Amino acid sequence: MAGGRGERFWPLSTSKCPKQLLALVGEKPLIAQAVDRLEGLVPPENVFVVTNADLVEATQDAAPLLPPENIVGEPIGRDTAAAVACGGALVKARDADGVFAVLTADQVMGDLDVFVATLKGGMDLAEHNDILVTIGIQPTYPATGFGYIESGADFQTAENVEFRKADRFVEKPDEATAADYVASGKFFWNSGMFIWSVPALEKAFGAHCPEMLELMSQLTGYAKDGKIIEGMDATYPNLGKISVDYALMEKADNIVMACGTFYWDDVGAWPALESHFKQDEDGNTRIGQVEALDAGGNIILSKDRLTAVIGVEDLIVVQAEGVTLVCPKDRAQDIKKMVVALREKGSYDELL
Repeated sequence: MAGGRGERFWPLSTSKCPKQLLALVGEKPLIAQAVDRLEGLVPPENVFVVTNADLVEATQDAAPLLPPENIVGEPIGRDTAAAVACGGALVKARDADGVFAVLTADQVMGDLDVFVATLKGGMDLAEHNDILVTIGIQPTYPATGFGYIESGADFQTAENVEFRKADRFVEKPDEATAADYVASGKFFWNSGMFIWSVPALEKAFGAHCPEMLELMSQLTGYAKDGKIIEGMDATYPNLGKISVDYALMEKADNIVMACGTFYWDDVGAWPALESHFKQDEDGNTRIGQVEALDAGGNIILSKDRLTAVIGVEDLIVVQAEGVTLVCPKDRAQDIKKMVVALREKGSYDELL
């Protein structure tokens, strides 16, 4: 799935070149890194990308290993359940009993051998059981920016990866609740990654979200004729927005969670970059042509000119794409609100 706008990384991330198309961490765009992680596990011809219609060409450029026809663009955003149904249709058009993983294009991972083993184990279990597999991440600190999965009884071990029943999904907690979750040893971060077979997905949609089952059925017919784009154009305008978590994962009772022990970061907002770049002696994260005097704890990115800061602390300062942003680090989540407010004004579209 590669349809996000990455608005919390504005102004570097824009609707024309969102987060997944940026080399935020590493030398390649995040989506190219996501494709590279599958090398040796899934051949390029079996990797599909569901993105926005206006990002198809840029996505092809960022992920040149994939066949162009495997990158499909939604005409309008209808949240993740529709994207999953579209992906399911593309897989079913080739293999009615196929097993596939749903991954996101904008995360950063390490310990890739463990990640691949987790996918292998999950795909093996999904092939032989009527289950929906999700990947939980072993928490390393009491994060308040992620949803959590409460794990239950042991299910099975596959590829040296532990799988447990998933008892419930919970929303982003406050600090005290997050600390309790981590201390319990039962709660894992919700990574938003899933593995299932086509029949298991269809059964779950039928039980919990019939609208998405109908969408998947219709799109499968179009995909078999090589007309998936026409199919989305015909069906999407009539769809409501619903996430796959709400449509399925919070309702189904046959969910199994892989205990993910690999490094994972969803790189959700500017402060996440502090984990991926070295800080100077004053704790500043400096990216690009940046100078600082008597300043500490700042995140400063300057794309194409010098940015200098004096006597400031704990700020996000970004100069990119003709925009300068200054924001306290503890209000990083409000950058998305600024993007929404600017969009409503109607005169800044080229900068968003």
